[in-house]
Amino acid sequence: MPSMVYMMTNTSEMNLVVAFNRDMNGLLTFVASYPTYGKGTGTKEVSTATTIDGIDPLHSEGSLTLSRDGRFLFAVNAGSHSISSFMVTENGRLIFADVKPSGGAQPNSIGVFGNLLYVSNVGDPANQFPSNISGFYIEEDGRLTPVPGSTHSLSTINAQPAQVLFTPDGSKMVIPELTTDRLSVYNVNKNGTVTGPMINESNGKMPFGSHFLSSGLLLVTEVGSNSLSSYTLSEKGILQVISGSVPTGQKATCWVTTTKNERFAYATNTLNGTITIFLISNSGALTVAGHVTSTPAGIPTGFPMNIEVSQDGRYLYTLNGNQGTVSVFQINDDGSLAPLQVAAWTYFQYFGSQGLAVLN
Repeated sequence: MPSMVYMMTNTSEMNLVVAFNRDMNGLLTFVASYPTYGKGTGTKEVSTATTIDGIDPLHSEGSLTLSRDGRFLFAVNAGSHSISSFMVTENGRLIFADVKPSGGAQPNSIGVFGNLLYVSNVGDPANQFPSNISGFYIEEDGRLTPVPGSTHSLSTINAQPAQVLFTPDGSKMVIPELTTDRLSVYNVNKNGTVTGPMINESNGKMPFGSHFLSSGLLLVTEVGSNSLSSYTLSEKGILQVISGSVPTGQKATCWVTTTKNERFAYATNTLNGTITIFLISNSGALTVAGHVTSTPAGIPTGFPMNIEVSQDGRYLYTLNGNQGTVSVFQINDDGSLAPLQVAAWTYFQYFGSQGLAVLN
């Protein structure tokens, strides 16, 4: 299986997925770009919930998502209300498979478990399109088939979903709602439909990026509180706070991931250009351990957004939304980060890119 990193341009003329090869030292080399046959939004933002600055236009985690077995890659096309699928070849290159209407307006996040895919749609209140989620079956050739009866409303018609996240066993989905300060939990049925939601109040303001540990512990960033919370999730879909809104002391805390040993979490603070390092205790309690800049001194400040760790646990990658670049770090045993590279696929810096996925 090749080692690759993919990012998405979200360009409004034709959305592209950009592929980088990842070498044994974690460094990236541009390989190719692939059209999604859909349109992004460029710098146009899908909501007025956060600062209108052309950065983070989709207000979401999971706009570019790999299947867990690495066979397929999926992208949202928020400008044309569709989602695209690709087959991942043995050398990491992509073969376009399908593009389908997303079941709503302005799709911004995709979650996958097995052959089931769910997409969140921000909606468009001006045109009376509500916020929702909608399900698809992933066929063997990567084509997408809508799941009958799967389109489901959120807690309110204008709630803004920030992510679709399956639990580790696939039995539930969690949808952070940016504009309602809620975390909606759905039960996933055997036929691919969902029931719910069980509505949980977020501990902090504007819940955004979320990440499950293998233990079932849930981490959620809060962009309104600039903090990170940890929760346990019951069988009934009720969230219990472990660490509530631990502040980063930074601005625009939006995305989160963890090391493979799940001892450390990393949260990006977009407007500060920094990544906060958290220590995760055995009980799931969170403690801030430090910060690192997304780009080294002497290089124009990168505003980090989507963030992922390689499967071998040795490297961390983050997309700089104000540049269209990817910063590469080595992960040390103590959770600290050593900068290695700022990788670019074009000579021109630009705003609007969103989405990052790491293969192996």
